[in-house]
Amino acid sequence: MFNIIAGRFKEQDQATRALDALVDAGFAAERICSFYLNPPGQHNLYSVGGDRDESPGAHEAGTGIAAGAVTGGAVGAGVGMLGAPVFGPVGPAVGALVGAHVGGLIGSLTQMKEKGEQEDASADDSRGDVVDNELQQRESGLMVAVSTDSGSSQNDAVSVLRKLGAQDIEHAQGTIVNGDWEDFDPLLPPQLLGRDASAAG
Repeated sequence: MFNIIAGRFKEQDQATRALDALVDAGFAAERICSFYLNPPGQHNLYSVGGDRDESPGAHEAGTGIAAGAVTGGAVGAGVGMLGAPVFGPVGPAVGALVGAHVGGLIGSLTQMKEKGEQEDASADDSRGDVVDNELQQRESGLMVAVSTDSGSSQNDAVSVLRKLGAQDIEHAQGTIVNGDWEDFDPLLPPQLLGRDASAAG
């Protein structure tokens, strides 16, 4: 595992210039890579598509269904009782069924949330060069990444990427071999570097 500095570009010509500039700065071409990063949810990590085998918030839905059904059923039965003079004895039963159904739907939706939706997104790094990380998933765009050795080479990489307009410059651990970031995981939150921070360890 090596230190990797990466940045996201919006335009192809920016990414191409960054690749050339990194080589000019002394980085070996086989330790540099560039690839297009799909939007969140479209990384096709599964054969049927998508990034996950189930929604991260789906396992919470059962609790919401039960609570919503009980509450909705009680409210529906109460409303049905009011309609008993019109609908007869079937009113409370129908009201309870409709209320339980609607309550269950609302309850499941309120409990479902994407992973990290309400979590504190601070990145913990003892060097102090990683900013508060509110970006839980990377945005789509052209990624340019370089495997670095020393703190000075990391700073050089950050400087090159920043000068050429990279957005969301990040620090990661991984392996780039023959221009391929072999262990890149698009689902991991990026460890973003601050505008004035160096990458020196």
